[in-house]
Amino acid sequence: MTTPIWNSNAMAIATKSLPLLLALLPLTAPAQHVQVSAAKTPAQAGIVDVTALAPDIALDIRYAGTDNFTGRVVPGYEAPRCYLLQPAAQALARVQRGLRAQGYRLQVFDCYRPVHAVTSFVAWVHDGKDQIAKQRYYPNIDKSRLLDGYIAETSGHSRAATVDLGVLDCRSMPCTALDMGTGFDRFDVLAHTANPDISALQKQNRQLLLDAMQAQGFANYPMEWWHYTFKPEPTPTTAYDFPVR
Repeated sequence: MTTPIWNSNAMAIATKSLPLLLALLPLTAPAQHVQVSAAKTPAQAGIVDVTALAPDIALDIRYAGTDNFTGRVVPGYEAPRCYLLQPAAQALARVQRGLRAQGYRLQVFDCYRPVHAVTSFVAWVHDGKDQIAKQRYYPNIDKSRLLDGYIAETSGHSRAATVDLGVLDCRSMPCTALDMGTGFDRFDVLAHTANPDISALQKQNRQLLLDAMQAQGFANYPMEWWHYTFKPEPTPTTAYDFPVR
């Protein structure tokens, strides 16, 4: 999901879980101007394929297919690949190793996201007639309000240090996705990481992911249980726009 802006409307949505949300919210520096790199390939940007470091990470890159909130393949996604800057990729590989020792496996939904993919998301929000996937992804919120905390005009994903992911339970085969209370990219208060209305098991599963990611330097975005950014970001003022291929 696009790195959202934490604003008053989004805070109103999260009233029930505000204390825990504030505890989860990472401290951030003042907003900096972000420039788009001229890099045309991952190698030019210092970006690596995460599976080269952790081949057992499960890739479920939703924007490379139609199983996402737009209902279409997203521009910029030509293949289901997970690219991150080297330090973030190495940290994610460490998360995977730690979870694997416990019988779990990371399930990655999105990693690096081209700038023009983010632009296409914003254009999609402004197209009020396109409601193909509303019932599954945003049934309880008007599409125009998705800019209030869920979708923004710039994304940490484009800086190649943010990842969206869940966890697979592989203690018995086949591996099955842990129940997190909502699916990925469900734009709803129930997806807030510390929402008090989910079950005890769902809270436990979210905590498992949170603990594993925080231990390796990733900070969670409180409105989305799946959304993590590696801190400090390796290139906080640089975004990238080459396609995922």
